[in-house]
Amino acid sequence: MAAKTFEESMLELEKVVSKLESGDITLDESLKLFEKGIKLSKNCQKMLDEAEKKVKILTASDDGSMEEKDFEVQE
Repeated sequence: MAAKTFEESMLELEKVVSKLESGDITLDESLKLFEKGIKLSKNCQKMLDEAEKKVKILTASDDGSMEEKDFEVQE
């Protein structure tokens, strides 16, 4: 089976959270869903970390040449 995309994993994670929040499942089912949610969350975080490493911003310097800079998250 092919690896899930970030979007597919997030959609599945949202479904897991929705089921957990409903409260209509047994404790055993809740624990299994929680474990699945943790795995999905870690997988999504890994994909985000990898994407962040790849993101570069090209900026023009004063002399008109292009230089590559690392992406920095601004808070």
